[in-house]
Amino acid sequence: MLKSLQIANYLRGNNLVIAINSAAGLSIFFFGYDQGVMSGVNIAPDYKTTMGLWDNEALLGGIVAVYYAGTLIGALMGGYVGDKIGRIKCVVVGCIFAVFGAALQTAATNVPWMICSRIITGIGTGHLNAIVPVWSAETSHHTSRGMFIAMEFTLNIFGVVVAYWIAYGLNSHEGGFRWRFPIGFQLIPLLVLAVFINIFPESPRWLVKKGRTEEALNILAALRGDGDVSHPNVTQEYEEIKETLLLEEKQGGEPNYWDMLFKYDEFNIPRRVHLSIWLQIIQELTGIGVITVYAPESFANAGFSERTSQLLSGCNNVSYMLCTLVAVFTLDRWGRRFTLFYGAVFQGISLILVAVLTKPDLVEMNPTAFGIAAAVFIFSYTAFFGMTWLTVPWLYPVEIYPLRVRARGGAWSVVGWSIGNAVVMEITPPMLAGIGWATFLLFGALNFLAIPVVWAMYPETMNKTLEELDVIFSTRSLLVWNAEKELLAKGIDPNDPLATLAKTEKAQVTASDTEPSSSSQEKKGSEKMA
Repeated sequence: MLKSLQIANYLRGNNLVIAINSAAGLSIFFFGYDQGVMSGVNIAPDYKTTMGLWDNEALLGGIVAVYYAGTLIGALMGGYVGDKIGRIKCVVVGCIFAVFGAALQTAATNVPWMICSRIITGIGTGHLNAIVPVWSAETSHHTSRGMFIAMEFTLNIFGVVVAYWIAYGLNSHEGGFRWRFPIGFQLIPLLVLAVFINIFPESPRWLVKKGRTEEALNILAALRGDGDVSHPNVTQEYEEIKETLLLEEKQGGEPNYWDMLFKYDEFNIPRRVHLSIWLQIIQELTGIGVITVYAPESFANAGFSERTSQLLSGCNNVSYMLCTLVAVFTLDRWGRRFTLFYGAVFQGISLILVAVLTKPDLVEMNPTAFGIAAAVFIFSYTAFFGMTWLTVPWLYPVEIYPLRVRARGGAWSVVGWSIGNAVVMEITPPMLAGIGWATFLLFGALNFLAIPVVWAMYPETMNKTLEELDVIFSTRSLLVWNAEKELLAKGIDPNDPLATLAKTEKAQVTASDTEPSSSSQEKKGSEKMA
């Protein structure tokens, strides 16, 4: 029955890709909502009373932070599961964990219960974050991967917005409903996703890897050839996938997580792992956690009242969401590197100006003027982050891994995100308490330090197929310019790696076929002597 309900039977081409990315977007919406929901829960009096958290800020923050331990565990589990049983089934597994965790959170009555349920929810989120961007990238066309991932992350911030305004709307309610309803609300997208994901097509690349050629060709035909399996685009993509898989098979079986981190082979997977982890950590060090999580405090520091600060924070989230739409139109035109460059520049400028404008002795001179100016640059920071650094660190990792470990590569990316989040969440409260306005100055400087790192170590991935990128990232060198020289030395054109690689292999095969063996040469020589 599920076969007759498959959405690939009714949609073709770009319409099917849009449907797939809409389903992926529902998962990313849950991710955003779950990130934002605890900010409202933490200020609910009944929640603090029930959990015994009055005057215990460390434990209050600890309950939030254990979620990231769950996402780290879940990502590593999800990367393995996604490569073994497929992208679709891995999404279902992630939803089961997340539903169980969310239900437990909704019913929690004490701290140990809440901590355990937060970890379980994090495990589910980790599964989804590891596999959903991979599924999206493997089904999207190489000229529009960036656009679709950007669309998904618009829904991610929409989730944050919904969580914030639900909490704001329940601000006047007393009792457990004020915090239990927002936590329970996340069950809706999770249950919808768990049920309806089963009518969506599996990744054709994973199917080819598992030897399920007919299914893979039918899905590729629906995605690229209007249902025609003999369409040239279908044939070309299928041959590229097969060719890359043959190269990967020469390296033996699938490496484990430890080998991915340290074992160098022809495909140089450790280079890709470190690039993925550090790009996510750098994303967090650009300061987004300081602004989004502590936005009300930031506006309060700028001289606004508590009520006005809350309203400004909500409006800032809406602005943030709308600005993510810019990346939909620019990522596949301007490229990943330039997007990160201009984002870091404008984010750095914005944070430095926020620091200056919230300096207490300046605010005292004219609280209204300096407060408004600081608010403008807080909005500016989140706007540019939404256009740039929000999306690329999630897109880049799923583009650069070989097919045999792509899901586990996505898991390493989530590990980096979890580490970066945990570090920033840990250091920000004492920094704000200790150095105040200078906290923004420090994070502003880190934006500018990110620019040379990206320039030196992160090659451009725009408008290249996943199979072409597999070749480009196989070099031993970490530096972009040295990596290009390494490819050229092998006779591979960095701008068209598969074509030149195929020519090189064909030439080698021809040479081996036409070159006479040493025994035949000896035989001919003896015949001449006779």
